[in-house]
Amino acid sequence: MSTIRHRQPTDLADVMLERDVVTHTRARQALGALRIVFGLTFLWAFFDKLLALGYATGLAQDGSTDRFGPAAWIHGGSPTLGFLKFGADGPFKGFYNSIAGDGWADWLFMLGLLGIGVALTFGVTMRIATAAGALLYLMMWSVVLPPANNPVLDDHVIGLVAMVVLGLTLAGDTWGLGARWARTNLVRRYPALR
Repeated sequence: MSTIRHRQPTDLADVMLERDVVTHTRARQALGALRIVFGLTFLWAFFDKLLALGYATGLAQDGSTDRFGPAAWIHGGSPTLGFLKFGADGPFKGFYNSIAGDGWADWLFMLGLLGIGVALTFGVTMRIATAAGALLYLMMWSVVLPPANNPVLDDHVIGLVAMVVLGLTLAGDTWGLGARWARTNLVRRYPALR
């Protein structure tokens, strides 16, 4: 299904520098599709919190929807307040409660959603985006411990593992701008931007 080109890599860095880590066309297409789906998921979360589109943000307690209302980040709503203040549980509850609604936490969260979403959708800066995405998933997993339906695993762990897979397989090259991005002088000079 997946092979590493001609020589056996000596370490993880060699794998990351390989041109085609996964060479089977259908596998690369599946990775490209997975990357795009995750990218659009991050972008959707960003825009829902930015504008209160009424899916996760902008829902009133009575069940009505207040699109573009006061819950929107552009109208002063906090994208971190509700989840970190009222949803946190477990060993890190105090920490997450203490940063809930802080301006710096809102900005970092929103910039993370936007940056990860754009990078994954277009297939550029995959190393940075997938590392940031994995960290964000790990943090969101740690907000509510243990998870509701399993003593360890939930969808955040699945997202974290997917970020690792996408980052290690050059998933931005298929149906994305990753290969073109890799040929730029900037990325040749600073391979961490790959």
